[in-house]
Amino acid sequence: MIAGLIHLARNLRAGFVLAREGALSLVDASALPPGARLAIKLARLVERRGAGSGAARLSAALTRLGPSYVKFGQFLATRPDIVGAAVSRDLESLQDRMAPFGQAEAVATIESSFGHSVERVFADLGPPVAAASIAQVHRAHARDGRELAVKVVRPGVRERFARDLQAMRFAARQAELRLPVARRLRPTEIVETLARSVSMETDLRLEAAALSELAENTAGDADFRVPKPDWELTGRDVLVTEWVDAIPLHRLDAIDAAGHDRPALARTVLQSFLRQAIRDGFFHADMHPGNLMVDPEGRLVAVDTGIMGRLGIKERRFLAEILLGFIRRDYRRVAQVHFDAGYVPARHSVEDFAQAIRAIGEPIHNRRADEISMAKLLTLLFEITSLFDMATRPELVMLQKTMVVVEGVARSIDPRLDIWAASEPVVRDWIERNLGPIGRAEEAGRGLLTLAKVVSDLPEIAQRVERILAKVEGTIEGGITLERDTVFGADRHPTRTLRAIAAALWLIVAMLIVMALTAG
Repeated sequence: MIAGLIHLARNLRAGFVLAREGALSLVDASALPPGARLAIKLARLVERRGAGSGAARLSAALTRLGPSYVKFGQFLATRPDIVGAAVSRDLESLQDRMAPFGQAEAVATIESSFGHSVERVFADLGPPVAAASIAQVHRAHARDGRELAVKVVRPGVRERFARDLQAMRFAARQAELRLPVARRLRPTEIVETLARSVSMETDLRLEAAALSELAENTAGDADFRVPKPDWELTGRDVLVTEWVDAIPLHRLDAIDAAGHDRPALARTVLQSFLRQAIRDGFFHADMHPGNLMVDPEGRLVAVDTGIMGRLGIKERRFLAEILLGFIRRDYRRVAQVHFDAGYVPARHSVEDFAQAIRAIGEPIHNRRADEISMAKLLTLLFEITSLFDMATRPELVMLQKTMVVVEGVARSIDPRLDIWAASEPVVRDWIERNLGPIGRAEEAGRGLLTLAKVVSDLPEIAQRVERILAKVEGTIEGGITLERDTVFGADRHPTRTLRAIAAALWLIVAMLIVMALTAG
């Protein structure tokens, strides 16, 4: 009871801040029941005047509410199926920037993680150079002279997130209980997804693992790199990597002064992302200019791998084929890929879907190369697919949102970038490698290995089934002992009882066979 009142108080405070900043103006009250419409109308009476645009209002409200709500807003930006396309676009501008915490607190966290004084590891530890909701970064020098980047988790952030997430869970449960329209959006599931994401971001060992995996995947890419983590100095609350002397991509004047080839750098930004997504199925999902730099050798350097995206082989094939289909204007193929992947229900017509896709693709081919937006293309494609009952795929939405950012960064470096020309080699190479003769041969080889394993297991499976059938026959021959009341009940309904016993026996046989097949 007391916990419920505490959660209610926290949610009322959040509601007041949202109302005060004018964020409730983004809510479509017409879709709500009468009681909720009245509540929204009354809440908007406290709205500040001149609060700015919808995006500015929402950003201001979430920033006032603290780190948990900033993360919640960034998460909702990847779910237009929940908040709508307009609100999702507004949330894209939400930046995760916070005031840094004190040097003494950072030192205390590092010493707690290492189990000894900072001086035993670092010759010096500089002030924070960047700060966000979960952690901040310091520049340091190791005792052996190496220059390091030290990322430290914000003190008390887990406890703060835990309190706010409990209040969000309470609100989600109440919404599902009292608002039928909310049940379709599954708010409890949304909060739990956010909780899992936050728990991963607040464990810096997982970020180090992401850096390591990304480095392994891109080891053969001469134009891309990530800083190497120092596993000996990395723990849950502290991540230590090499310091990278590089120019952030938003400093275009410094990039020009260093003599870097901006068109080549813009292509690298786009192609690196596509290689990660299509070739590796593991991509940096927070590629804003602050997390991307160019080193003296002209290589793209990515940092801050707290948010990563994954695509299975099915999603990678889907992405590659639709991009290649648009490049070649093969709209029938783009439509067929959606049906083959099972994303669009078979009750719809492939031809009708291809016609809708043509309405997206043809206007693109009538524009100059520097006017074509691949990110906008995917956005329009997802809008069209919703008309054909395509279920939202969170991993594809995250990909599309990341592509919006990547394309914006690439175009800021080279406004005349030809998106299709830069993308086509990456997409074509992957399709030729994975869907061509070599890829099909490898797929056939994997199928043969699976078949061989099944064949090798057949004798053991046959023995298990034989033992099960013997037990069933013994049960039938020995009979089944029934209680007195059961016998009298069976007398009253003999036919129905026999059918029930027969069905039960067959159900037992089926379950035992399944257990035998899956055992071991």
